[in-house]
Amino acid sequence: MKILSKKQLKDYVVYSMQHIARLEQAGQFPKRVRLGANRVGWIEQEVMAWLEERISRRDAAASS
Repeated sequence: MKILSKKQLKDYVVYSMQHIARLEQAGQFPKRVRLGANRVGWIEQEVMAWLEERISRRDAAASS
């Protein structure tokens, strides 16, 4: 299992951290994992699954 830092997450998702926080609150993005008092991360597999879901939606919309 790999944990992504904020900087690494930005390589996968081009949203601002504020927008990611809003999506997390709405249950529309994987929740962050608190690693310490001042450190959070995201599980890479969860972020990849989130991205794959969006790709699937895009492909389904294109084929209909």
